[in-house]
Amino acid sequence: MLSRRNILAIPLAAACGSRKAVFRGYAFIANQEGHALAAVDLQALAVARHIPLDGAPTQVAAAWTRSSIYALTPETGTVHEIQSERLSFRRKLTVASSALSMRLDPSGNALYVLANEPRALIRVALDSFRVESRLMLPARPVDFDIDSHGKMGAVSLGPTIHLVDLSAQKLGTYVGNGDYGLARFRFDGNVLIACDRTARLISLYDVASARLITHLPVPLRPENLCFKPDGGQLFVTGEGMDGVVIVAPYETEVSETVLAGHAPGAMAASNTLLMVASPQSGDVSILDILSRKVVAVVSVGSDPGYIAIMPGDQFALVLNRKSGDLAVLRIGAVQRTRYPAALLTVIPVGSRPVSAAMPGA
Repeated sequence: MLSRRNILAIPLAAACGSRKAVFRGYAFIANQEGHALAAVDLQALAVARHIPLDGAPTQVAAAWTRSSIYALTPETGTVHEIQSERLSFRRKLTVASSALSMRLDPSGNALYVLANEPRALIRVALDSFRVESRLMLPARPVDFDIDSHGKMGAVSLGPTIHLVDLSAQKLGTYVGNGDYGLARFRFDGNVLIACDRTARLISLYDVASARLITHLPVPLRPENLCFKPDGGQLFVTGEGMDGVVIVAPYETEVSETVLAGHAPGAMAASNTLLMVASPQSGDVSILDILSRKVVAVVSVGSDPGYIAIMPGDQFALVLNRKSGDLAVLRIGAVQRTRYPAALLTVIPVGSRPVSAAMPGA
């Protein structure tokens, strides 16, 4: 394993010499404190427009079936629709007094909003942009997920997790007893993976029977999850360890724990590389998934908290919350040349960028 001292971090001055186009299109960045979305032209590598919103956005999403971007402002419980081709605001819908998060239905025809007040899971039809249904919840929600078929959902309520029949809009069986945060379906939809934060467990439940398959103890508080694109590996970071836990969800076992970064947080994975943000040190560590070794550490900015890997696995976008900018990393040559990933450029995007979405990506 390479130590941090032995890995070359590319300085900003050296990295910004070449500014080639990354992608023909736009990345839409949610600026939480700026109350706006920044539309970044990925060919010009510059902000094309700031789109003001009535609230502080924390999440953006792109539906593959339409040329729109959706932004959630939780404090107002409102979903905003942005026309991605015209870079302009289209309409908004207030669905609750306050909300936590949203998630697009796999069909691309609807999105779900997890609301705090009232405590509900709310389905919004994207064609009509109206609320289709509200499923009331028995306790304050923490997180939710939708399976790849759009038929089943799961809502974490803290002490328990409820399965949800999305077709019938019916709250189903609850599973577990603990302090649950994130919950995610395995890619085939047959297993629910739940994070017990206090007990430091990754718990796997059979969806059909709602029964426990196994508890997997982990040496950290499971706070961040990231799947490999094919769903064959699950990466976990959290408080308590400067490393990444690798879970094999189909073998239902912990494969390995790898040291990576300082107090690692957000992650993003390609088919070959895992990128891990370290907010305190301002670095991104790049892990070769096959060898499970850190092959590069790159300084990106102040407080990196979100990473997105671009189509083709050649570039990655890193949002730095404190410095208010977008770092673009060139990662395509990492394994071929054994040379650390280069910081292509840094683009100022606004105040506290926290989420990104790209139409067609």
